[in-house]
Amino acid sequence: MMVALWVWLPCAAALSFVIGHVWRYRHDGFRSHLYGPRLDRAQRFGIRAFRIGVPLLFAVRVAEALAAGPHSRPQGSLGAILLTLQLVAVPLALAGAGLLLVPPLISADIRSRVTPVDRITLPVLVATMTTGILVTFDTGSTDNRYRTAETLFTWARSLATLHPAPEVMHHAPAVYQARALVIMALFAIWPYTRLAGIFTIPALHLAGRLAAARRPRITASRRRGGAAPPARVGDRRAPAGDPTW
Repeated sequence: MMVALWVWLPCAAALSFVIGHVWRYRHDGFRSHLYGPRLDRAQRFGIRAFRIGVPLLFAVRVAEALAAGPHSRPQGSLGAILLTLQLVAVPLALAGAGLLLVPPLISADIRSRVTPVDRITLPVLVATMTTGILVTFDTGSTDNRYRTAETLFTWARSLATLHPAPEVMHHAPAVYQARALVIMALFAIWPYTRLAGIFTIPALHLAGRLAAARRPRITASRRRGGAAPPARVGDRRAPAGDPTW
């Protein structure tokens, strides 16, 4: 049970994350990120807030994991900066998710287009943010004992280095186990949510622009070398949509 929960389950979540993105790209190109043809002002603000809050929160977690010792949290000004950024990022991410996910759940016009995954996305996000705050302000963590470093960071590094240490989470306090479980759930469902396109569509547009900028240079170099211009073939471009995306 311990190995299944803390080794196989995170592997399954990671597999779902990767396969889900491939499936979404081939299925609809992440076009089903909206409930209608246009974005209103609240949705635009929600997209911007979510795009700022989530990457900022992710950067804070990565910096914290790199700066924390085996049993201690980041100290001094770095610790204060990371804590401040987290307190800014969490409300931004939650506000953005709420503005994007709540209106469709209460609107009779588009409720029929809401999927079961849409209904659980916001609760999973709230649980992720809440458990993050709980472990950050855990009274059991002191200057000489940082439970997040002893449990979540150690466990995550063991998975990344292919030397799993499931016993670390098996003996962790319940709030840390809950934190790990909701993060795995978020990773597993993320590609199938409407929020996935918020980050993927700009990346696809950027990749398309880079490919378009590189193609003329390649064609020109081939012509200088005496080769015939390559035949144009259909390429899969990033989905067109509102400029906000």
